[in-house]
Amino acid sequence: MTVRSVLSIIGLAFTAYLAARGLIWTSPETVERGWLIVAALVFYLPVTWLWIFAIGARERTDSSSPVGSPAKLPGWGVALALLAAVIVPNAPFLAVTEAGRSQPFVTWVIGAIGALMTIVMVRRRTIVAWVGMALLTLSASFWLGPLQALSLGLVGSLVWVTAAQLVTIALDRAARDAERLAELQQAASAWQASQSGRQRERRLHVQRALQAAGPILGRTIENGGNLRAADKEAARRAEASLRDELRGNRLLDDGVRAEIEAARRRGTAVSLFDEGGLEGLRAADLDVIRTELASVLREAVSQRVIIRTSPHHEIAVTIVGRSRGDGAGGDDDEVDLWREIRRPR
Repeated sequence: MTVRSVLSIIGLAFTAYLAARGLIWTSPETVERGWLIVAALVFYLPVTWLWIFAIGARERTDSSSPVGSPAKLPGWGVALALLAAVIVPNAPFLAVTEAGRSQPFVTWVIGAIGALMTIVMVRRRTIVAWVGMALLTLSASFWLGPLQALSLGLVGSLVWVTAAQLVTIALDRAARDAERLAELQQAASAWQASQSGRQRERRLHVQRALQAAGPILGRTIENGGNLRAADKEAARRAEASLRDELRGNRLLDDGVRAEIEAARRRGTAVSLFDEGGLEGLRAADLDVIRTELASVLREAVSQRVIIRTSPHHEIAVTIVGRSRGDGAGGDDDEVDLWREIRRPR
């Protein structure tokens, strides 16, 4: 059984107890129109129980309400509650003589309407609850006088509604704090996951750097810096490979790295520049782009190949190959390779 069910049962029992007091006529001789007392009971109980169980029970809260708060109630339910605040307090007082107005079977209406307005307050109808209490105060003060009305239960009803409002405010604040805490925890988890990913990426970069440059550095230390021409060429390729990892990591996989290494061994200078545009692509799309890039590099015969990512909405990567010209203007490079890898659709 949920907490809401328990509270609903308690509210049902309490309002039934208050209404039962109206049937115990301790001074029958003061009752002139008993049917009004019964009519007030018949009207009060269904309206109150409707507010407890039925009205708004399945409605969703608006976006400003805290998660898990009770639903607000529809307009026709508000009208019934205000109508009860007018009819129920006045009917029993009108049914008895002046001598019987302070009897418990008459004054039960003060606590009964207070209980109803407490339920209304819990349902997030603050203005309606206080309007109902104002109507109750006017009715009780008219029939009993202000001081006697306060002494016969009006103070308690006002305290109930006030306490309900304070508790509701506290619960709403706690719900907002809990929701904010959940958002902060989610953000912290996302940050931690991002940091873990970056750490793994850094470890991979370090491992690749050691694989590429480790042997050359070892031989450099052993030979005191006196490297053969082949070792110097290997060192240049290792340096270029490390630049690739820093400048264009999104373009690289094992196949692309192998083709870049093969092109450099053939004497081609390869440069990678990641200028954005690949961030939102799926892993499968990146694999397609890398496969096509490796195919282009495999066939490239240019002296210099420049690979750039593109933020263009259709083009993902641009590949430009340049070689030294042979004519009179041979000092200028000529473009002998131009390929654009389109974004996968």
